[in-house]
Amino acid sequence: MESPKLFMLLLGCTPRGRFTEQHDVFFTVGNSLKDIKEEIMAFWPEANGKIHIDAWREVTEVDGYQVKVVNRNEQVTADKLFFLNLGGYKEGEFDELHYKMLAVANEKAIAIKQAKETAFYKHAGFEGATSHIDDKYGVDVDDVFEIEDILPASMKEHYMLHISPAAGLPKDEMHLGYLILSKL
Repeated sequence: MESPKLFMLLLGCTPRGRFTEQHDVFFTVGNSLKDIKEEIMAFWPEANGKIHIDAWREVTEVDGYQVKVVNRNEQVTADKLFFLNLGGYKEGEFDELHYKMLAVANEKAIAIKQAKETAFYKHAGFEGATSHIDDKYGVDVDDVFEIEDILPASMKEHYMLHISPAAGLPKDEMHLGYLILSKL
């Protein structure tokens, strides 16, 4: 039997009453994109089935750490996987830019410190419009999510993440482009 994988997806739709496409990030566990279609639909019910994938990856490597999905009864590791959504601005552009990142750390404060070291955080802002972790005008641990906490409940019952140092692993492939769920 194939080992389950951790998927990170950037989902998009234009909900009723909105003028621009909206996006959200979704994490789940499965064997393939086709296998997680139901979880995607359940995650964003307001999309009324008119949802698509703009980007996705199987998360197996983050900054020199191997990420594996294991059964809930396995041994717990000290390190955790965090998702951070950084927001910033470019002078003269009517937009908020976003940088979505994963970080391995044993606590949120260390993950936030890693986010502050990124080029995006240092350069996507200017006087009066500084970079921030989204939804705040500064960095606050409330805006950092431990991946295991935001997995669908049915996945949390059965699986957990095992994170271990592993040098030399290939970087995860980023799949970019408009993918309609019906094409899976």
